[in-house]
Amino acid sequence: MTATDRSTELINAAAQAAADKLAHDIVAYDVSDVLAITDAFLLASAPNDRQVKAIVDEVEERLLKELGAKPVRREGERDGRWVLLDFVDIVVHVQHSEERVFYGLERLWKDCPQLDLPDDAKASHGRAREHAEREGDATYEAAERGGSEGAR
Repeated sequence: MTATDRSTELINAAAQAAADKLAHDIVAYDVSDVLAITDAFLLASAPNDRQVKAIVDEVEERLLKELGAKPVRREGERDGRWVLLDFVDIVVHVQHSEERVFYGLERLWKDCPQLDLPDDAKASHGRAREHAEREGDATYEAAERGGSEGAR
């Protein structure tokens, strides 16, 4: 089974919305073969809590305005470190960059096929690392050396 056309449409709109708010490392996975509860996951990150919230707000607003989709659940908003938007057909994870490295959702879903995304979303790959290098943040280097144990 593969992600439905509706799921792909939602993923692309969410990815573009995240890219428009300068999200880092946007990626989507077709999880329809391994999960019965949703078709696809979108992962995106940002270097601070305020930007995480801005990305989440834009994704939610864009999907409602353009596709009439409202999340059935929104979790983690208060902390602004990892917000989950559940649209049933897709689940959007927007994480603070540190949480993204620490939890490594990409490692969990690496066997699932990646979905093709809009060019702006593809261009976001590597932004987290670039930001960390500019800011002198060792999070990514530590994660590469020792996995999630070194990230905190």
